[in-house]
Amino acid sequence: MKGFVDAPNYFIELLEGGTTLENVIDNHIYEQNLAEKNAFVVADLGALMRQHVVWKTTMPLVRPFYPVSCNSSPVVIELLSALGVGFVCANKAETTLVLSHDVPPENIILSGVCKQLSLIKHAAKTGINFLLCENEAELRKIARAHPEAKLLLQVSTEAQIEEASVTIGCSLKGCRHLLELAKELNVSVVGVTFQVPASCKDPQAYTHALSDARCIFDMGKELGFDMNILDIGGGFSGSEFQLKQVHSVIRPLLEAYFPSESGVSIIAEPGNFFVFSCFTLAVNVIGKKAAYRDLHTSTHDKLTSSDAPEFVYYMNDGVYGSFMGRLFGNIISTPSVHKMSLTLDEPVFSSSLWGPSCDPLDQVVERCLLPELAVGDWLVFSNMGASGQEGPATFSDTDQPPVYYTISTDDWFEMQEAGISLDDTMKNLSLVQFGL
Repeated sequence: MKGFVDAPNYFIELLEGGTTLENVIDNHIYEQNLAEKNAFVVADLGALMRQHVVWKTTMPLVRPFYPVSCNSSPVVIELLSALGVGFVCANKAETTLVLSHDVPPENIILSGVCKQLSLIKHAAKTGINFLLCENEAELRKIARAHPEAKLLLQVSTEAQIEEASVTIGCSLKGCRHLLELAKELNVSVVGVTFQVPASCKDPQAYTHALSDARCIFDMGKELGFDMNILDIGGGFSGSEFQLKQVHSVIRPLLEAYFPSESGVSIIAEPGNFFVFSCFTLAVNVIGKKAAYRDLHTSTHDKLTSSDAPEFVYYMNDGVYGSFMGRLFGNIISTPSVHKMSLTLDEPVFSSSLWGPSCDPLDQVVERCLLPELAVGDWLVFSNMGASGQEGPATFSDTDQPPVYYTISTDDWFEMQEAGISLDDTMKNLSLVQFGL
């Protein structure tokens, strides 16, 4: 690889001449086989760009604010910032990260229903004025520590209540109380936010949520607040089809409740949508054992010749690393096997995949069908962008797999046409030519 500058913070591998992401993975696996066989991640920034184009095409009137907790990769932050995306931060580390990439404070929302007082003071000191609030105790803290705050009231939705064990957000009645208290405490309320989970299949969920939001705006106007921000949350799976479904539901509702002449800015929090398909993780099989189950019974009895093996594989990455999302209920899809000798008619066996910690919680995939693997083989997990990359759950920075950022020449030219350059908008990044 030929570097174009002396000391950039992050390199992006430019894929030329028909080089594919699979070629990049093959190359890094070859390198790791000659070294320590460590897990690694390949990130396709072109996929991130394409998701942004899909969003702007499908939801042109809804400005995205990216939840940093979804994937805090500095390169993702830098690229999304260059694309004009805002950010939702949940703690001081996230706000510090985003501000370090020259994101204006007015493009940051501080989330969290129970923020530490020091975090609220940090927001006040750094000029982050947009804060979420859903209860009286939080409102009183904000009034004391950040009198210049501009609040978005978080309202609960039926879909969220059905899925969560703890209700996030307040009821319509609770919002009325918070508005009256904010008026009394001289704290500004500028908008409403709600969450409809991506797993919700009922289109009426948005109908109820937007109707409630309109009621809260009317309450605020009655009390003298200038409310002009509506945050429709982050219920976007990463699928273009699902995004279009949501848009078809909310478009007439927004036109009815919040028409363009109302002056209300519509924003959303697509996290998974942006990064889900951008990251691919390669892990090495470091351990293996076989268990046997009698095909004719469901019990682990004495072995017979008809017993079929079930394989347990241990990998060099687990739920305390790149698969952190598994601890929060994320489903990890079956990986592909990076095995040059693999044939189409090779038999497959029931298999389970585990991380290296020997912790009972460190199960990555409970059951899947795979050909028999050997220690030293590689597994490739796609769609890993929202499963814990660059997250806080790893033990230390040294435990995080290296991330190799890539972009094709076609995607790079499109990025330049969009007005994004390394010299001006993404100064911490540098292109290098990828060579096989």
